[in-house]
Amino acid sequence: MIIEISHFLSILATGLFFLVGYFGLFIKSHNTKYFSNLVARTYSHGFLFLISSFIIYIWLAITDNFSVEYIASHSNSALPIFYKISSIWSAHEGSMFLWIVFLSLWGFIFNIRVHNDEILKSKSIGVISFVLVGFLIFLLWTSNPFNTILPIAPLNGADINPVLQDPALAIHPPTLYLGYVGFVIPFACAISFLLHGNSEIKWELLVRKWSVAAWIFLTAGITLGSWWAYYELGWGGYWFWDPVENVALMPWLAATAFLHSLSVSIKSSQLRIWTILLSILVFSLSLFGAFIVRSGIIDSVHSFANDPDRGLYLLAFIGLIIFISISLFILRLSNIQSVSKIQKFSKQSFISINNILFGTLIFSVMLGVTYPLIYEFIFGQKISVGAPFYNAIFIPIVILACIFLFFSIESKWSRNINIRLNIPILLSILFSTIFTVFVMIFFQTKNIAILCSIFAGALIIFRYIQEILNYISVKKFVNPFSVIAHMALGLLIISIAFNSLLSSERAMNVVFNEAEKYKDLTIVLKNLGVENNSNYDSVKATFFVKDLKGNSFNLYPEKRRYFTRGQITTETAIHTTVLRDIYMTIGEQLDDGSWVVNIQINYLIRWIWISAMLMGFAGLLLIVSKRYKT
Repeated sequence: MIIEISHFLSILATGLFFLVGYFGLFIKSHNTKYFSNLVARTYSHGFLFLISSFIIYIWLAITDNFSVEYIASHSNSALPIFYKISSIWSAHEGSMFLWIVFLSLWGFIFNIRVHNDEILKSKSIGVISFVLVGFLIFLLWTSNPFNTILPIAPLNGADINPVLQDPALAIHPPTLYLGYVGFVIPFACAISFLLHGNSEIKWELLVRKWSVAAWIFLTAGITLGSWWAYYELGWGGYWFWDPVENVALMPWLAATAFLHSLSVSIKSSQLRIWTILLSILVFSLSLFGAFIVRSGIIDSVHSFANDPDRGLYLLAFIGLIIFISISLFILRLSNIQSVSKIQKFSKQSFISINNILFGTLIFSVMLGVTYPLIYEFIFGQKISVGAPFYNAIFIPIVILACIFLFFSIESKWSRNINIRLNIPILLSILFSTIFTVFVMIFFQTKNIAILCSIFAGALIIFRYIQEILNYISVKKFVNPFSVIAHMALGLLIISIAFNSLLSSERAMNVVFNEAEKYKDLTIVLKNLGVENNSNYDSVKATFFVKDLKGNSFNLYPEKRRYFTRGQITTETAIHTTVLRDIYMTIGEQLDDGSWVVNIQINYLIRWIWISAMLMGFAGLLLIVSKRYKT
């Protein structure tokens, strides 16, 4: 059977990756060139076997081979080809397979892009290979996607989960996985650097583009997930502090701190301890995310598995990686300490403060995720840590970070300068204060958290606007990547603040052709029809909506029933303008013939995602910039 070929290729890949790890980390040879070529070529062959196995698996899904247990459980012949492919990562076994393929892909690209005479390459490839072996054993032993149904395969599959039959969700997990596992490159290079023990090696130069690329994928993956949850799950928001959302946020926070620390280490060889520690932390948090999602210890719409054996294996494997990494870090600590002190009010000093603040945020999220688990284990009672806990910690720390960022714009690399209240700083404070007071009066709010957030975001934006004007008028140097990314941060904070301040929601009963009022909107249910599709039918409503300015439009919310599973889902209808979304879902029909309709008005929700996209765009410009080439 073809599935057995795919299975066998994965086993062969595991064996080859083990040899690469052994050769790269434990074998010493006087013929360095021959040895480096051996490691590189063996890894490439291992990747070839693994990617061939995955391509065969995709072909089996496309051709409806329901003799494969996983495909039979998560696909269906009525699905479009696009969803047959995405069904592979719709559940635990297939998504783990994709995770491993992407991990090997990063290693393969690193392998062919970095010359074999690079001193850190062989050991880095060895580290990546041993990580791959650990995950491949996990896949083949506890989560085998190659199990078959014998002797008689089912005629049709059980279908993919209806909420996953969406283009955004088909793209979101692969993008997020590319971000997660991409940090294996800086992690492996950091471990290789520690193994060599030579502080003269500039490992930071080797990893900076790889690190930015992984951060871009992670940022894009989180943004896509937020967007999908908004319009598909009907949550009507961008972040709900779900445990799985949080384990995606922690690596992003650590990665952002790592990129800032990395820039310091490259420019001045300072903060090397921070940089190496953060490289270990980012990848460890990515592995921790895999454990949380796949161990079954949490209940989330995002979680995959509920198997203690899988959780124990992952916990032991992650614990081993962290233990070895930290032990090696401690052993080489004296070799990597910087001999020069960080100057007060220099760029390095502000980035050091940034690392501390980001570390506090990571610890807070980790506490919010793990404390309920520990409490339940000890006391046998379930508790939850919700938005109030996270907001109480995040809002003041993020505002404080924005203030430090605001003053850091005046600072220079490795120079001790006095930060004075000069004209640009005073003008930024003045404009931000006027803007905040206007918001407080016009919108009649005294919410301190929202007003402080608006003030902090405005500080960053107004200050960078002045930097741009100075560049245009007097050609003062500005870092365009920093400008875009940090202005996007200011926009993000302001958008979240306005969304919290202005957005509203209401559930109402709507009768055919009778107008209902909500805020500045008049809503009329005009029509209700049934539509038939390949694997579901739906009840689609037509709502006529008109605002006080005379603008009118139609919204078409749906309720779908999928044939195979019989599952009923609600599909949102959204009307988008520059400043707000009109967001509608339709519920059940009541005994009096009316329909329950939920309507939300979400202000600046799109700008939250636009700001995240701008951050990713700044990273992309950084990679392709000629100034950033080594």
